[in-house]
Amino acid sequence: MKKFGVLIVACLAVLGLITADSGSTFSDMLITLAFFGGGLLIIMSIIERFANKKKRNNLNIPELTKEKEDFYEKLGMKPNEIDLFRDTMNSSKSQIERIQKNVARSSKLKAIDLRHDTMRAAKALFKALAKEPTRLHDASHFLYTHLPNLADLTDKYVEIDAHEVKSKETYAKLDESIKIIDQLAILIVKDYQDFVSEDLEDLDVEMTIAKQSIKRDHDYNNLK
Repeated sequence: MKKFGVLIVACLAVLGLITADSGSTFSDMLITLAFFGGGLLIIMSIIERFANKKKRNNLNIPELTKEKEDFYEKLGMKPNEIDLFRDTMNSSKSQIERIQKNVARSSKLKAIDLRHDTMRAAKALFKALAKEPTRLHDASHFLYTHLPNLADLTDKYVEIDAHEVKSKETYAKLDESIKIIDQLAILIVKDYQDFVSEDLEDLDVEMTIAKQSIKRDHDYNNLK
C-alpha cells in the first residue's frame, strides 16, 4: 500500500510538471491532476483486491459465496473485517485438523483429549464463531494463543515421540511437553465455556422464569 502511495505522488508530480510546461492554467492543472489521481486510485484498488484474492487462494480459503457475503453484510461487517474473519477461521480450522491427527497418533494425547474433551470443545467454539463472526475478539485467546500453541506443541511432541532411540533428556522433555499440553487443553475448554457463558446465563434466567410460572400455577390450583 505504501509503494502505491509513493507511485501516485511521483506520477502526480510528473504530470504537474508536464501540465505546467504546456501553459495550462492552475485550475486546468488541478482538474487534470484530480482525474489522473482518481484513475490511479481505482487501478490501485483493483490490483490490491486481486492480490488479496490470490493470497486467499494460496491459503486454500474457499470462495466467498453470495449467501455468506449477505450474512456478513447484514451483521454490519466491512470487507476488511470479512477477510480477517475468514483468514483467521481458515487458520484455526487447519490447526484443529493438525491437533486431531496428532491425537490419533499418540496414546498420551488421546488420554488428554478424553480427560478434557478438548477436541469437542475446540470444534464447538469454531462452530459458535461461525454463527457469530462479530465476536471474533471474544475468542482471541483461543484463536491466537491457545489453539496455535497446542497445534505446534503436539506436532513437535509426535515428531520427537516417534524417535526410535530416546535419551533420558528426551523422555524428560516429552514429559514436560505433556504437562504443558494438558494445561493448554484445559484452557481451550475454558475458552469455550467463557464464550457460551452468556447463553448459559440466558438459560438460567429462562429457567427461573419458568419455575416462577410453575409455582404460581401450583399456588393458584391449590386455592381452588
